[in-house]
Amino acid sequence: MTVFAFAFYLFAITAVVAGFMVVVSKNPVHSVLWLILTFLSAAGLFVLMGAEFVAMLLIIVYVGAVAVLFLFVVMMLDVDFAELKGELARTMPLGLLIGVVMLVQIGAGFMAWHSAEGAEGLRAVPLVEGQQNAVALGMVMYDKYLYLFQAAGLVLLVAMIGAILLTLRHRKDVKRQNVIAQMHRDPAKALELVDVKPGQGL
Repeated sequence: MTVFAFAFYLFAITAVVAGFMVVVSKNPVHSVLWLILTFLSAAGLFVLMGAEFVAMLLIIVYVGAVAVLFLFVVMMLDVDFAELKGELARTMPLGLLIGVVMLVQIGAGFMAWHSAEGAEGLRAVPLVEGQQNAVALGMVMYDKYLYLFQAAGLVLLVAMIGAILLTLRHRKDVKRQNVIAQMHRDPAKALELVDVKPGQGL
């Protein structure tokens, strides 16, 4: 067995086992730690495929930001795990049914899979001798698929604006500051001078 094959099987088995442990772990903190191990194993597989840039993105973004954020949220929130286990037991039959249906659909898709002639050549990235992986990826994204990349960014922008509008609530019982009204107020109406006589109260 070569070193490449040994590294592939090591990262692949680790990713599968860690992903399984993410689902079956009873402690959410342990699940997040297993998730970090899954991301690291997937990054190792990307390195073996020659996609070093994607591997670094996976480590920096997912391990360094998303997984750590999950870990902080789980550790800081006061979660009632007993109540969560009760809810899990109540919804377990429906979840198992949905899981079986999804597995059947995935199996049917793999059984009907066939590769067209020349598909591998169309998916190949044109590499230049001595060109780095990040440079080749940038040339493909910002040259060959520039309009699709811009369209994907526009879709994400519309989705973000839609999420903000859907979650925005105007509460009438909250007193809000009206800056425009404050700037255009009349000082003569906003201020009143009261001449208090000696010995008298307001």
